[in-house]
Amino acid sequence: MSLHLNDAPWAGRLISLLPVTLVMLLTFPVIAEEQAVFRVCADPNNLPFSSEARDGFENRIADLLAKDLGMPVAYTWFPQRMGFIRNTLKAKDPTRDGYKCDVVMGVPHNYDRAITTEPYYRSTYALVYVKGRGLDDVKTVADLLSFDDARKQGLRIGVFERTPAAQLLAQYDFYDQTVAYQTMSGDPAAYPGELVEKELVAGKIDAAILWGPIAGYFAKQAKDVEMVIVPLQSRPGIRFDFSISAAVRHGDGDRKKEIQSALDRNAGAIKALLEEYNVPLLPINSGS
Repeated sequence: MSLHLNDAPWAGRLISLLPVTLVMLLTFPVIAEEQAVFRVCADPNNLPFSSEARDGFENRIADLLAKDLGMPVAYTWFPQRMGFIRNTLKAKDPTRDGYKCDVVMGVPHNYDRAITTEPYYRSTYALVYVKGRGLDDVKTVADLLSFDDARKQGLRIGVFERTPAAQLLAQYDFYDQTVAYQTMSGDPAAYPGELVEKELVAGKIDAAILWGPIAGYFAKQAKDVEMVIVPLQSRPGIRFDFSISAAVRHGDGDRKKEIQSALDRNAGAIKALLEEYNVPLLPINSGS
């Protein structure tokens, strides 16, 4: 004798539940999985890298990668000073399950507080001065360092404290010519490019030595004056060139691979963007 569905002791209960189940399926929409978002940790006032207006080159590279990966971009803004990683990449989001943001677009390659992609550009510190103000014969850093005491007299070179630029001037006895600025100002409106955009243009300093992307961008933006950029080559005991990567949290290897693939696919567009922002570029060396 065969057993039909209606003969089973649980059949009646199952059948009685079917209409309720159908009603639930029709009444309650299926909850879709949360859309993946390209969450970027960035400084809101740090051109040429990033800004809240999203017009820095790191903002535009983030847009490229997010479009490639089919994601919208969202930002967590925090000044890129002490505590940046702790308050962004490693900070839990109180409004949802996860971290505030997942990628920093520009850090030194092999940065120890995160895991990094392969470098997507390499640049160097650069000397920048206004053409026609007495330094036009300086074509290399060696030209500057060869100045005799008479020519050094009264010369003012702006640098940030505790940078390779400050180390260079100290090593070659340019103490009296050094005008040192704070690396981390307490003013949230301050930005590194002020050395070029304000101090150098106004003649408060005769030259500045800055990280290449900053020097190149603000030199290009200058109005009414023509700027000269002199990229610096590393010297014994002083390194000026650095490779730059994107970074994610330790343990987030899958995201790193995803971002690396997008960087590789967009390498040509990224190089063109960097050139648009007048970044002094060197051949990429993944070992540094």
